[in-house]
Amino acid sequence: MKKIQMVDLKSQYDKIAATVNTSIQEVLDNTAYINGPQVHQFQKSLEDYLGVKHVIPCANGTDALQIAMMGLGLQPGDEVITADFTFAATVEVIALLQLTPVLVDVDVDSMNISLERIKAAITPKTKAIVPVHLFGRAANMDDIMALAKEHDLYVIEDNAQAIGADYISTKGIKSKVGTIGHIGATSFFPSKNLGCYGDGGAIFTNDDALAHTIRGIVNHGMYERYHHDVVGVNSRLDSIQAAVLNAKLPFLNDYNEARRTAAAKYNTALAGHVNIITPSFDHTENNHVFHQYVLRIINADRNALMQHLLDKGIPCAIYYPIPLHSQKAYADVRYKEEDFPVTNELVKEVIALPIHTELEDEQIQFITDSILEFLNK
Repeated sequence: MKKIQMVDLKSQYDKIAATVNTSIQEVLDNTAYINGPQVHQFQKSLEDYLGVKHVIPCANGTDALQIAMMGLGLQPGDEVITADFTFAATVEVIALLQLTPVLVDVDVDSMNISLERIKAAITPKTKAIVPVHLFGRAANMDDIMALAKEHDLYVIEDNAQAIGADYISTKGIKSKVGTIGHIGATSFFPSKNLGCYGDGGAIFTNDDALAHTIRGIVNHGMYERYHHDVVGVNSRLDSIQAAVLNAKLPFLNDYNEARRTAAAKYNTALAGHVNIITPSFDHTENNHVFHQYVLRIINADRNALMQHLLDKGIPCAIYYPIPLHSQKAYADVRYKEEDFPVTNELVKEVIALPIHTELEDEQIQFITDSILEFLNK
């Protein structure tokens, strides 16, 4: 059995090396390192894949979220509601823009933002909701969009972990997550389901005027060289990263299916154990693309299990060990521990197992046997 990796980017690269190398060489040959033809090709290909009118590439996923909020014209003091149980980038950009982050609890089953908690948090100062499609699972966009419409709020989808996932509305309409709200943002960090070989990100929208504003923001506020029409930033996807993404995008559905297949095998091997709650999903649908495969360990020592796995050479991780409301940077007297019962429980229970496109059955068997060995002793 080969060494188990949390994410096996080398084996994935080996399968597409010729295409990746040729694409990168084209950039080196034409020396258009910024906004070269590879960037424009990727933009168009991703628009077609997502079924969205506008994709605006940028430098990374955190910038994508920040630029989305800048493009919507949010002002200091405006309140933005988002999930307490997620990576800090989601709340980081809210604070950077001097907006007011409002953290709310999540649902225990999906681990995505709770609709009822959003409802309770809305005030006259609320301007936007940022649902996070956590670990690759689509959030409840029907109800979130209906609530946003009722209160005249923007919806910014944090799609950093769920590129390629589908959402089927109650009317049977299938959309790619990230394209349902007013604006979506994603990351192409190397470990993502669609990852480049450095940093990269993109913003999605079907709003023509908003797309125009954002195209200026990502390029120092310029639409014409040295004419600065809006306050902007320097956030562009470089051509080499676009070349890598062009090589990988045609395989994204296959990558996501490989992750779902691995997740189904994990679920089968661990099904019914009294100390394990596996992630629920329907393998016939594409509403969960398993950027992470996350178990909940109940009535057992999660941390000791983690050490047991590490001792056996099995990488694993805790996403996320400290809730955002407990982080020093985002602590606020408004937050009470009783407002976050689910998040506070999840941080004690969750453990992420290796999940990637190259995971082998023998590895899955070894990982699950090792988990059961610990829990059954």
